[in-house]
This record gives sequence, structure tokens and C-alpha cells, in this order.
Amino acid sequence: MKIVDILAETSIIPELKATTKKAVLEELIDAVRVQNPQLDRDRLMGVLLERERLGSTGIGDGIAIPHGKIKDLNQLVLSFGKSTVGVDFESMDGKPVHLFFLLVAPETSSGIHLRALAKIARLLKNNIVRKRLGTVKSPTEIFAVIQQEDEDF
Repeated sequence: MKIVDILAETSIIPELKATTKKAVLEELIDAVRVQNPQLDRDRLMGVLLERERLGSTGIGDGIAIPHGKIKDLNQLVLSFGKSTVGVDFESMDGKPVHLFFLLVAPETSSGIHLRALAKIARLLKNNIVRKRLGTVKSPTEIFAVIQQEDEDF
């Protein structure tokens, strides 16, 4: 599985406007809905907030991977957003988050959901990848970095 197989360039936000956790989730939901308008915004927000109550999906090193499962979805969907200033996402290391991937999976999928989370986490744990993503400005450039690095994994 490749990240670029589930991430559409139109679901990339090169600079998030949000300054709070909830507002980041709203922007990322709207981005994922560009390719998947059938997703109910409020229902998805509820699923994501419930997951965040279990523990922050801010995994440290300026990374967060909010995720959840939705009934009646037939494929993984993904959006990406970047915040230059950083957002308090109650991250495990207490530092602001700059890079966000929002992953939504079908309710019945476990294995593929976990593999996608692991792949994204491995990609973003690479300091060089994080730096490259931090310097590019457009959805096309961001997609190209992810595509290139995705090939190496």
C-alpha cells in the first residue's frame, strides 16, 4: 500500500488556518470531503473527537495522525495539512504539531487501517521527510515529496 494511493492532491492543505485542535480537525475533514462528499461532517467529527478522548493522536516530533472508522465507507480516505506556526494538539511530547494526516477507514477494516497508520507514522518519523514537507508550499509540491518518499518505504 502506498500513501499516494489514498491521498488525493485536492485533499492537501499547504497552510492550515486553524489554531485549535477542533478547528484543525474541521479543516482536515473538509479537505477529505473534497474527494468524499458522502462523508457526514458532524458524524466524522464525533468519531474523531471520541478517538481523541481516548488519547491524543499527536504522536510527537510535530506530527499528529487523527483517525477513526466510519460505517458505510468502502475505502480508506486521507487528507494532509501543514501548520507553519504549529497547533497545540495535546501531543505526547507536549510540543506543537506542524504536520497532520487525517485517516478515515471503513468500520469493518482493521488490518489495512493499522497498516496505513504505521506507514504514515514511519514516513513522518524520518526527520528529512519532515524538513522537506516543512519547506514546500503547494499541494503539488507536498504530494511530490510524499510520493517520492513513499517509494523509498
